[in-house]
This record gives sequence, C-alpha cells and structure tokens, in this order.
Amino acid sequence: MEAIAELIVLSGQAAGKTFALSSEELRIGRGPVNQFQLADAHVDWKHCAIQFDQGTHVIVDFGSSQGVFVNGARVSRHKLEDNDRIGIGEAVLAYRRTDGIADTADAKQTFLRASALLYFFRLLVQQPLPGIETQLLGLIAELVPGAKGGAVLIGADEAALLAQAAGRDPRLAALIPAVLAKGVPATDARTHYLVIPIYARGNVAGVIGLPGVNEDDHYDVLGALATFASFALESSLEVAALREEKKLLEEQLGATREIAGTSPAIKRLCSQIDRVAASDATVLILGESGTGKELVARALHTGSPRHERAFVAINCAAISGTMLESELFGHEKGAFTGATAQKKGRIEMAQGGTLFLDEIGEMAIELQAKLLRVLQQREMVRVGGTQTIKLDVRVVAATNRDLMEGVKQGTFREDLYHRLHVIALHTPPLRERREDIPLLARRFLARAAANCNRRITGITAEAEQCLMQYDWPGNVRELENSMERAVVLGESEEIRPEDLPESVTEAVPMSLGGAYQKSVSGAKRECVLDAYDKAGGDYKGAAKLLGVHPVYLLRLVRKLDLREEIRERTSGKRKA
Repeated sequence: MEAIAELIVLSGQAAGKTFALSSEELRIGRGPVNQFQLADAHVDWKHCAIQFDQGTHVIVDFGSSQGVFVNGARVSRHKLEDNDRIGIGEAVLAYRRTDGIADTADAKQTFLRASALLYFFRLLVQQPLPGIETQLLGLIAELVPGAKGGAVLIGADEAALLAQAAGRDPRLAALIPAVLAKGVPATDARTHYLVIPIYARGNVAGVIGLPGVNEDDHYDVLGALATFASFALESSLEVAALREEKKLLEEQLGATREIAGTSPAIKRLCSQIDRVAASDATVLILGESGTGKELVARALHTGSPRHERAFVAINCAAISGTMLESELFGHEKGAFTGATAQKKGRIEMAQGGTLFLDEIGEMAIELQAKLLRVLQQREMVRVGGTQTIKLDVRVVAATNRDLMEGVKQGTFREDLYHRLHVIALHTPPLRERREDIPLLARRFLARAAANCNRRITGITAEAEQCLMQYDWPGNVRELENSMERAVVLGESEEIRPEDLPESVTEAVPMSLGGAYQKSVSGAKRECVLDAYDKAGGDYKGAAKLLGVHPVYLLRLVRKLDLREEIRERTSGKRKA
C-alpha cells in the first residue's frame, strides 16, 4: 500500500493548512516562486525545500539566514520521520506519514490539539528560566492524563543535567545519556519512564521526564510541548542576552570615550594607542589612580577591528574573590547556593570583543590561575560546569600597582604577569601634563554645569592659577570632582578661588596668589608662628596648640615657606 505524507501547519500565518507531499519538490519561502509561500520577515526568499529521495522525504535548507529546525535542532539536510516538528521562521509544521489513505479526522485532531497548545505557548515564552520549568509541568499535568511526578530540567550541560536528575529520580538519570547522545526521546519499557529532549540553539539544553506515559498515545502533545519549550527557552536566553547587552551599552554610553589633551605626553600616548589598537595583542595599562586607564582601554577597542562587538569592563577590586569568579566565568544552575539559573560571565559576554580587567593587581592569587588559562588556551569553564567554552576575546588589563613587586612578594603570579605584559602603555599623571589642565577643567566644568542646570561662563585667572599650581595627587578624577564641587557650591557665573577645595588653594605660593589667597595664607602664617612661639619652637607642642597632627603641621610649614623664619625666631629667643 502506497505511503502518504503531508505537512500540517500548526502555527504561524498559515496555521491550519495542509500540504500533500509526493515525489515532486515542495519549495518553501517568502517569494511567489515557492509552492508554499510564508509571508514572514524571518523567512528567506527561497528558504528551503522538501524533496523526495529514495522513498523518503528530506528537508534541505538553501543556506537561509535564520535556519531550518527539526525537533528544535538546526539542520541543513534532514531525513524526515513521522511526527517530526519543523520550525521555519515563526511557523511550526508537523510532518505526517501514513500507509494507505490519510486519516483526515486524525489530521484535524492534531491541528486542534496544537491550536490549544499555542495558547499555552504564548504564556510560556513570557517566563524566565525557572518559570518555564514550572509552567511546563503544569501544562503536562493538564494535557497528558496520568502524567504525575514528572520533572523538567533546563539550561545546564550534560554533567549538570545528570547531577540534577540523580537528585530527582534515578529513572530519569538513567535515560539522560541516551537522549544526549542521540538527540531523540528515550524510554524504558520496564519502568515506563519517558525522557524527551528540549533543544536550544542546536543543542540539547534540557529534558522533560515523565513516568507512566505511553509514548505512542501522547506523541503529538509531547512533541509539541518539547518544540514549544525549545522556542520558549531560546526566547528566554535571547532576552537575558539582550538585557546584558543593554546594560553594557548603557555603561559604554555613560562613559567619556575621548582622551583630551595637547601635551607631549598625551600625544605620545595617543600615537601608541593608534599603533596597538589594530592588533589582538594583550595590553597592560599602567598608571596612577585617576589617570584615565579605562579611557585608554576603550580607545583601544574603538580603534580595533572588534569595535562593533562588546566592550566588557570589570573592576577586580570592587568584587570579593568568590563573587569575582562567578562574575568573570559565569556559573551553571545549582553551582552554589542562590544559583537558580545559568549565568554567562563577563569573559563569555565579551566574545568577539574586548575584555577590560581594571585593577588586575587586586585579583586573588587562586583566581589568577584560571585567568592564565584564558590567556594561554583561549578557553574557559563556567563555575560548576564541565563544558569547555572556546573564546575569541582580546584582553586589556590595568593597574596602579607595581606588579613586579607583587611577583617578588608572592601576591601576583609571574607567568600571568608576562602574559599580560605583552604591550605596556603608561598613562601620565596630571602633574606631568599641566598644560592640559585648563582644557580638562573647562570640559568638566561644562558637563557639571549642564547636569546642574547652571550658567557658568568660565574660570577666573586667579582660580586657573590655583589649578595650575596644584599637584593633583588624584589626577584627572580629582580635577573632575573639583569642578563639579565648584559648580555646586559657587555663587557667581565664574569659578573663583573660593569655590575650589582648600587643598587646591593652599598649593599657591603667597607671591603668586590674589588678595583672597594672600589673606588666607597670611592668617595661617600668623597662627603657625604664634603657636611655635608659645611652644618654644617644639613642632609637636605647636601642633597640639593648633589642634592638628604634627605631620600636617610640618607639611603646612613647608607650603607656607616658614622654615627659615621659625628657625630665626627660635634661635633668637635662645640667644636672648
């Protein structure tokens, strides 16, 4: 008796249609040249075809951009079997093959059951990963009579699936290896336990385990559930990835990318960045805190062939050791208490792009060994996982510490140091590029004024003199904070010396300061000299009278240039 085959459209714009299949090719696509036309933006003009080959039907992908999926797995050429589920764009199709006359009533029943499932599918795709598991168990209980005590495991690798299954039901654990190896359902005739794979991105990413179920009686429903679970899982993973990408983009947009300055030191640094950016070499950025090391890292990424991919930054000093490992490498579901779902780490999120490790010198010595493997082998394993993930990531690190000193003290691995120190760039401190201070100050001033909605016309000559004389131990970051403070506390449209922090104004010698600085410095001079006189020249006694620390008093004496005068006064009193 001749075998009869057909396609039943379960979902999508053509839902309910059936196509009888013969030895003739059935072309599927968006264009009018196809026998089965799908008006779907996710479907190519000529997407795929179902061909007849040696007594069976084969689906062939024409190299489509979105792909063809059979039972959740992406295929290029696949021999179809009865009850296979085919995903093309937003459409889901069932392949039915029977001997003799096709059972029209059976086809209608299949369609009606699938239509009911579509309602639940819409609920399913809106769930996060834990919600998908709960929702699926509820659907199974409603749609499969007698299916109680089932289990749904999602989002883990083989080892994690086996570990979770062992904790649920030994029958489930016994069947999982066969499902993972063949990618098809597996059943145990003795225990009547059935395990169905759930696919995501072409791999088995979960399973549905059901006790006491007859596969033949419920194959349509179970196959549809597995297909819908695959779509829901991919949707959930895609949403999670988009959220992470959105977070990274917000971080990038919120940061200043331009390196400003015209000093020789900055010109030399920019020239080095231009030469280094095009390569994939690992770069170590050295410099004091606040000198703009992250700006250099972003400039390297922007000027590289990787600029269209992610720039992922993480501060190694801001996260504790145990949390930093999970943040960097990600973790599998159940890897530790609170790991309720699989999570990608920052390294994996940087695939194809650049990973920036700020304050690398603060990383725990135990974690440095895992990072070394990333740099040497270009691969990693998530926390709690066993699957090796190949990496295509450029690593840029930064530190304000002397890493070689750390190597000598045993706090930093020497092999990691040499892996990071392929190319070293030095960010100059602000005191070595004083000619850039006015430009940077005006830029920060304009930004702060816009944020505070204040009108600021500029900086007075006296205030600029204070900025130029100060050594800026906090570098560019301190200058930015000082400008913001001046905008918030200032009362006029110009930034004056009194609007600046006291540490900045104190740095100006009396001979160079204006009336305000001279009056303040003069008062300080008199107080200090009077205290020394009363203490008989003893700086500790003078500090106690002034209510300051002796070290601060010595620094103040040096700034006010009072050493000689104090010495003369002290020696004069002794002679008298």
